[in-house]
Amino acid sequence: MLSVARSSLALAAQMGFFSLNGFGLLVGALYNGRTPILYENNLHHKLGWAVTWAVLAQIIIGLLRCGTGENKTEEAHREERVAFMPAGREHMTGYQRLQPGSLASMHRYSHDSAHGTESNTTSSDCPREGKDEETPHIEDQAPDHDIPYEANRRLLNSVKLFRQLSRMSQLLPYQIRKLLSLYYDAVDILILIIGFVLILTGFVTYGGVFRHNNIFNGLAHSIKGGIFFWYGLLTLSRWMGCFASYGWAWNVRPSHRIVGARHAKVPSAEFVESFVIFLYGSTNVFLEHLAGWGDAWTAQDLEHVSISIMFFGGGLFGMLVESRKIRDLLNASLSQWDASGHQYSQKRRWAPPQTYSFSMNPFPALIILLLGLMMSSHHQHSTVSTMVHKQWGMLFVGFALARAVTYILIYLGPPSSYLPSRPPSEIVASFCLISGGLVFIASNKDTVAAMESHGLNAMFVFTVTMGLTAFLMAWEVIVLAIKGWAIGRRGLDCHAACRTLP
Repeated sequence: MLSVARSSLALAAQMGFFSLNGFGLLVGALYNGRTPILYENNLHHKLGWAVTWAVLAQIIIGLLRCGTGENKTEEAHREERVAFMPAGREHMTGYQRLQPGSLASMHRYSHDSAHGTESNTTSSDCPREGKDEETPHIEDQAPDHDIPYEANRRLLNSVKLFRQLSRMSQLLPYQIRKLLSLYYDAVDILILIIGFVLILTGFVTYGGVFRHNNIFNGLAHSIKGGIFFWYGLLTLSRWMGCFASYGWAWNVRPSHRIVGARHAKVPSAEFVESFVIFLYGSTNVFLEHLAGWGDAWTAQDLEHVSISIMFFGGGLFGMLVESRKIRDLLNASLSQWDASGHQYSQKRRWAPPQTYSFSMNPFPALIILLLGLMMSSHHQHSTVSTMVHKQWGMLFVGFALARAVTYILIYLGPPSSYLPSRPPSEIVASFCLISGGLVFIASNKDTVAAMESHGLNAMFVFTVTMGLTAFLMAWEVIVLAIKGWAIGRRGLDCHAACRTLP
């Protein structure tokens, strides 16, 4: 999160993580040298080395970016230079006089009410104190360097090796530096999912499961359960305020003048949920019989295919509900009437309803509710397996009910602010999804067989998963709070640096 927040502490944190990872590699090499290989050609070993080299490459790119003073791509600069809400010159000047030491002085503003400025006007990234001439529009300003990275660059330049690396990095062409920045940002985005895959493959390798034909059952439960697990983490992050610029945090979607055109064009969260459901159903129809390829279809195979068809149709319906074009076509029979000749009181009746300003699409939750009911009564080969399936099935039902409560709260009190409204029912929804996804993963044939062989019942998986889920949710809140702290610290550094400009 320090790297995502563009904190000056990100490079030090990455080096600390890589040092800890190197110690783990050393311990693992000593362990492998003293024990026989019990899982030939496992994926965990290969993927672990690939991730290690990928993280090392990211750290090297971070050093290069500090050497050149770059920490963003041009696209990121453009996103930061979107216009703020217009304000008059007299209002901003009066505000700065009342609060000369506040952080408001670090923000750039436009004195011409966002109507543009002359192209030959120049200024620094932050306004200087005591300077009263006009400041250009925010879109016309492009900072040459990022101030929090200046501290890293000065520190690295004090070491001879890094000074040489800095000189070499400045010789790289712009296109190469841009590609390296894209790789750096891609690792930031994918590292969490890759780490999750590494943990799963580590459990598989250590337990010696998913061998031979059982690999299909293991992959199905791991992939599907992993999707619901990350869906739960995403739901919790939406409650905390992530993706508020998209309007996903149960808030009013900001206009393109505030967040930029790219963020304003992102579809609603319900549309994304419906699309994922549709994508799963359209692809999984052809994969349900993969484990029994060449054999006769069983009743269980047909049940699984029917669930995939339900996902296919339900996801398609959910996307149609979210489409504004479809909504306009459904209103065509009324829209053709001309309301211009009516009185003002009648014209108000032609205004779009308030519910049009936010999405209330219950179909994704309904699909998951039906999935939970089906799998909670799904026949299995043993009592333990049936109970484990019932556990995650009922957790999915709990998610659907919590999401229904959210829609009721939003309908009674529609969002009226850009800030996240944080409905409390979404905490319950995220808990049910995270824990249900983990139990889903644990309900595969090999894990259930291992439980039965060691005399464990279904409640063992349930209790362990509940404790782990509560810890993960607390950890996610802490991590995102650290990101907020890093962003605030970066703003303070920028403000202090602007005050010391000559």
